[in-house]
Amino acid sequence: MFKKIMSLYEDSVLFSEKPLHISNQFHLFYDQSENQWLAIPKSKLTEKEFNLLQVLYQQVNIPSKPFGKWYEFLMVDGPLPTSSTDSNFRIIQFHIKGNVEQDEIESALNGFFSNEVQYIWEDSQNGCVIEEKRQISLSESELASISDTLESDFYVKISFYIGKLFPLSNQLPNQYRQEKEYFQFAKSHLSGSNTFTFEKVFPPFVAANLPNHIKEKLYKDFLEVFLDDPELYVTIKVFLESNLNASMTAKKLYIHRNTLQYRLDKFIDKTGVQLKDFYGAFTVFLACLLFQHDN
Repeated sequence: MFKKIMSLYEDSVLFSEKPLHISNQFHLFYDQSENQWLAIPKSKLTEKEFNLLQVLYQQVNIPSKPFGKWYEFLMVDGPLPTSSTDSNFRIIQFHIKGNVEQDEIESALNGFFSNEVQYIWEDSQNGCVIEEKRQISLSESELASISDTLESDFYVKISFYIGKLFPLSNQLPNQYRQEKEYFQFAKSHLSGSNTFTFEKVFPPFVAANLPNHIKEKLYKDFLEVFLDDPELYVTIKVFLESNLNASMTAKKLYIHRNTLQYRLDKFIDKTGVQLKDFYGAFTVFLACLLFQHDN
């Protein structure tokens, strides 16, 4: 229910853990059945709406503290945090599974990032790093290595969503909220990776949000084949994710290339779709993502 309420009030923030602090510009409500907290800007609520929410949910009072300019800008429509409007920024979100002090995480991350980056914490497990374009140096593979290093050092799991470069403007908070939605989807539905990007998340995000009548067409043409032969599904998905490279696919699956070719031919015979055609590969990959999401 909180997600529906959140859609009604711009700049609302949903927490999966009780936040340690919150701006005094928000009302915070707790849904015991979902174990979630929703912060709604006071300016967005009428007195009648506020009273109704108090009846439906528990209002939580948390000590406020002074927040940085970036927090105010991204979370509560504050003013631009810097005068460098000719520069671009990217926001790298992170999620931590486990207990660790915020200062320890920041200190560890500073060993990889520039000391000039900005940190924002939403709660004890979720935050982000804000980088200016001239400071950017870490690639996706390097962030994956950082995740592995922090896991071994602190015995916690940390995942990253690497945002795109955006110019500093009043549109940046909305772009950040959209990337938060992608990261939330990735944490809930995608496994096997500790780093995510728009390119990785958006295709399965689209597949999960297809209208039912489109899903039914894909089920009819492909998904029954995957249900009858799960091994064939894995083979096709790895083949597509390996850029249609047979040698790489066979190596990943620990099978002979002849075995791989047999499975590919079997899929083509069953579906009538050619995999080495761009449009065929795209359609089948979409079906693979939908099958993965629903199963």
